[in-house]
Amino acid sequence: MFVSLVTARAAARTGGMQMRMSGCGIAAIVALVLVSATPAFAQFDLTGSWGARDQKTGLNRIAVDYTGHPLNEDGRTWALTYSAAQLSAVERQCHGWPYFYLAIGPFGMKIWSDVELVRGETISYTIGAWEDRAPTTIWMDGRPHPGPSAPHDRAGFTTGKWEGNTLVTTTTHIKSGLLGRNGIPNSDHVVVTTRFTRHDSLLSVIEIIDDPIYLAEPMIATKMYELSAAASSPIGPPCVPAYEGNAGDGKVPHFLPETNPYVDELTKEFHVPREATLGFPETLYPEYRKKIKDTYVRPGKVGGSR
Repeated sequence: MFVSLVTARAAARTGGMQMRMSGCGIAAIVALVLVSATPAFAQFDLTGSWGARDQKTGLNRIAVDYTGHPLNEDGRTWALTYSAAQLSAVERQCHGWPYFYLAIGPFGMKIWSDVELVRGETISYTIGAWEDRAPTTIWMDGRPHPGPSAPHDRAGFTTGKWEGNTLVTTTTHIKSGLLGRNGIPNSDHVVVTTRFTRHDSLLSVIEIIDDPIYLAEPMIATKMYELSAAASSPIGPPCVPAYEGNAGDGKVPHFLPETNPYVDELTKEFHVPREATLGFPETLYPEYRKKIKDTYVRPGKVGGSR
């Protein structure tokens, strides 16, 4: 900046100009120097094949494990009626997972863009499908979300905008389904805010899941992806239903209220407090550890190790 001002003054003298450098003139030159020294912002490229860096294949393998889910009473009651035997019914084997399976499921993803051919602006990004997850279109052209009575599906309706180097998306119109493999529900009123941030070859995905019907407060899910040289499929293999020993036509396996036999499984085996197992919101915070520190007893040998 100092060099630029000296150069400007010298040019005024040597060129024969009798102009006097006023405070406004100096300020204008300073502003010009600062603007020219500031690089133009460039949006990060999110396209490509992304492999899952943190695998979540063990998510919700225990029937009643709602830890980390801030359930309200309706959500907890609904989840406790769920039986995984429902998935053996042919009509339920390919029901598909909602949009937020991006941060909950174990798979990678492929992202590509649709560009306007005259100005080169990005109209949308598409996140490819998988066997049990529909493709996601992220609209970047400013279009509004549909009205509340518009159709809902597994993918939902997503719009996005850039905030610095982070793509922030909002997803609505998601069909009611499951938040977890053990029956934790989501309603069709759920709204998901997702932040995609690229760090060189890594891509972090942070979802804030807000469901006023089944959650007492927003739930946060995160996942890390890594750019892969191997191309990912944009569609994934097809889901093919087959006979899996279902309970028979017209029957839906479930548990009546107060009859779920797995409620105390985590408590008996790992000494996890029952209120934490059932997803009470207070159990998600660090203060809960202080509450139970005098009564919690660590389990002995579990799986051959202490």
